[in-house]
Order: sequence, then C-alpha cells, then structure tokens
Amino acid sequence: MRLSTIDAIIVLAYLVGIFILAQWVSREKGGHRKDAQDYFLAGKSLPWWAIGASLIAANISAEQIIGMSGSGYALGLAIASYEWMAALTLLIVGKFFLPVFLRNGITTMPQFLEERYGPTIRTIMAVFWLGLYVFVNLTSILWLGSIAVTQVAGIEQFTALALLGGFALMYQLYGGLKAVALTDIVQVSLLVLGGLLIVGLSLDRIGGDGGAIAGFHALMNAHPEHFHMILGPENPFYKDLPGLSVLIGGMWIMNVSYWGFNQYIIQRALAAKDIREAQKGVVFAAFLKLLMPVIVVLPGIAALMLAPNLDKPDQAYPSMMSLLPPGVLGLVFAALIAAIVASLASKINSISTIFTLDFYAKRATGADQARLVKVGRIAATVAIVLAVLTAKPLLGSFDQGFQYIQEYTGFFTPGIVVIFVLGLFWKRANEAGAITAAVGSFALSIALKLAWPSLPFMDRVGLVFLLALALAVAVSLMTRSRGDANRIRTDDVSYGTGMSFNAGAVGVIAILVALYAAFW
Repeated sequence: MRLSTIDAIIVLAYLVGIFILAQWVSREKGGHRKDAQDYFLAGKSLPWWAIGASLIAANISAEQIIGMSGSGYALGLAIASYEWMAALTLLIVGKFFLPVFLRNGITTMPQFLEERYGPTIRTIMAVFWLGLYVFVNLTSILWLGSIAVTQVAGIEQFTALALLGGFALMYQLYGGLKAVALTDIVQVSLLVLGGLLIVGLSLDRIGGDGGAIAGFHALMNAHPEHFHMILGPENPFYKDLPGLSVLIGGMWIMNVSYWGFNQYIIQRALAAKDIREAQKGVVFAAFLKLLMPVIVVLPGIAALMLAPNLDKPDQAYPSMMSLLPPGVLGLVFAALIAAIVASLASKINSISTIFTLDFYAKRATGADQARLVKVGRIAATVAIVLAVLTAKPLLGSFDQGFQYIQEYTGFFTPGIVVIFVLGLFWKRANEAGAITAAVGSFALSIALKLAWPSLPFMDRVGLVFLLALALAVAVSLMTRSRGDANRIRTDDVSYGTGMSFNAGAVGVIAILVALYAAFW
C-alpha cells in the first residue's frame, strides 16, 4: 500500500491547512499578549461545540482507531462498551462534577486536590499524571499511529514517530489550548467522514451487489460471535471484558476516572464560558461517543473477512485502508493523522499545563505570565522528545495496544476515583485518607495481580476500588484534618441542568438501551 499523487496532495493540504488554521484562531488581538489563562485554558471562552468536539478529538486517536479496531478483529463488538458506557459517564460528569469544578475556579486536577486535601497529595498525583501522560498516553498514540503511517506512506517507523510528534508539537506550541480546541471541530469532522468512508467501502466490498447493508448482514452471519456486547466465561477474551462487569463493575471506575478526573479531558470543560456551555458540550460529546464504535470497531470486524490472516490484530485498520481507491485513501489517511495530531496536541498541552501550574508556578511565585507561557512551551517540547524516544521500548512487544493502556492505568484508577469522589461528596475525607487510597490502589492492584492472576483486570479494578474506598474512609475517620485543608465550596453549588442537557441525556440513554438490547 502506497499513497498515490492525489493522496499525497490531500494529506499535504490537510497538514498545511490545519496548521495555518491553528495559528490563525490563536492569534493575539489588539496588542494583547498571551497570559497563562489564555495559553492553558483558552481564555475560559470555549463554546459548547468546541468543547464537545475537542473532548472527542482528545480521546479518539491512534490507540482508539488502531487499537480498538485491533480489539474488534480479535474479540468483536464487545470492545465498544468502552465507547458506549463512556457516553453515559459523560452525562454524570456534566451533572455532578463540573458544577463543583467550575464553581471553585479549578484549572488543573492536582489544584483541586490541594484545595480539597493539601499540598502532598497534589504533588504525588501531579507526578503520577505527568508520568502516565508521557510514558503511556503519548507513547501509545505515537507508536500505534506510526504503524499506520509506516504501512500507508512507506516511511521508516522511527521517522514516522518523529514526524508525528514534531508536527503535533508545532501545531499547538504557539496557541496552546485555543489552537487545539478551536480547530478540533475540523479534526472531528474529518475523522467521522474518513471513518464512515472506510466502513462503508469495506462493507460494500463484503456485500458485493447488495451494497454495505448486505455486507453488514453477511459479516454478522459469518462471525456472529463477534457481535455480542456481553461475553460469557467460555469466551477466550472473557478476561479482557468479563461479562456484566462492563455494565455494573470495574468499567465504571475506568470511565469515571478517565472522563471526570483526567486533565487532558476535563481541561476542555474547565475552559468553558460558563457551566451551561460546558454541559451542552458534554452532551454533544456523548452523542459522538455513540457513533465511535462504527468508526473504530467495525473496520476491525470487517477485516476478519477481507484480511483474515493478519500477524497482529493492530494491523486490521491499516489493512482496511489498503483496500481504498486513490483519493479516498488520502482522505481517510488524513483523517487518521487528524485524530493522531489532535490527541497528541491535547496531551502535550495538558502536560505543559500540569508541569507549569502545579510545579513551576508553585515554586517560582514571582514568575510573570510570559514566563509561565514560555515554561509551558519548554515542558511540551521535552515531553514529546521523551515520548518519541521511549515509544518502541514500551509498546513494541504488545499485540493490542488498547488493552495495554487499560491494563496499566487500571493499577491506579481505583484510587483516583476514591480520592475525587470522596473529595467532592464527603466532607470528612482528609489528606491522610486520600494518600492511603492512592498508595493502596497501586499496592492492592499489584498484590491481586500476583496472587490471583486469573482474575479479569476489570474485576480487579472494581475490587480494588472497594478496598481502597474502605481504607480511605477508615483512615479519614481515624485521623484529623488540618483546619484549613478543605477550601472547596459545595454549599452553594447548583446541580440543576438546563432543558438542552436534560433532553440530550434522555436521548443518549434511550439509544444506549436500544444498542445493548440489539447486541446483547
């Protein structure tokens, strides 16, 4: 598979166009120089459509497209639960978490932890998130993205890694979050269009004269085992997606942590003009999440019929791209690069935000706004260089990159959810309890993995959450809080939501019920 001349022109036009657009939307107006709020929170002026699109662009990248297509090839539609349950999680985040964050002027998740508990837990979690974002998130996007670029463009893989990382860095380096968020509507539109094209053409090839609809039915008839959302214990992939745990168990913990307390996700909503705008953006993102499995999972299942003898599941999506005619291949390839670049840029910006505001600004208290922006840009550059250099050593041996990410983050997410949920809704929780939950989550996860290796990791996440919750509550009750520890105001927070949010929430829930009923 190689790009034709027309394909190369389309990809180049996208790269040039999106770079120019990013610089234009983030330009300085009327002699105003960027301050930290402009750079890290887009001047707290994002509209709902930018928030919703940017949430998806930050989320959907190589580890979703390449990784979830690979999981679709290996285990089927059941992997879509990560997407569909995320839609419901977003509604919870919009109704119960965002009102508290925005009421208290929160800019980073570590800042919330200090305001609620104290400085020690802020430092611990800031270090954790920086490590996670650089060595798990950035590396996985770069590695899986480079697989596709190498197969399609014929570029050596390390070169592909460096080019992807370098472009994503330069794309957002000047404008910060505004450059990312205000161009993400273009990125998401291209992602959806490209994804639907590859699905439609793949199914059309399977269906022959009957078209894409006939192709979908033929695929279901040929591989009915790949169209069940809830896997039974007899399924070879039950350990990855253990039955009802995707609905009532550990997947909730994974999703709440990711969508509610993850800096590079929640940062978009924190940059909203107001709470109503943030909530409308979250509902928009929830509807887009319902569509994502069509784009990121179905191509992998289609590869079972069109490319049945792949060496690795993660080759499924690139293999489907090889079937595309000139011109269409260029558009779909541009859509894949759009997803990679948008997600990389989001994570780079959040790394620079946490490093600058939670480390540098805390110690360099006299630093002016221009200095903070400069430090943020330096941190972004260092992060992407580290990720490019460590991507292959960390991910080169994994067959399903998406599952690697879930397994690794599952060691920490139970404690994160405990810390934030107690911090939001239980005044007696204190820093000692929070630190116990953070450390206990990792220690208990390792202990259970070693002592009970047959336990599905999602069930382990749920069990560790309950144990860490019990530890945090017990330690909080046995120790005293500092008198000035809790500076988070919740007494005057309104959890009421507008008509648009309520109507959208009902629509999302209705569609979810229909989907699980159809593919149970």
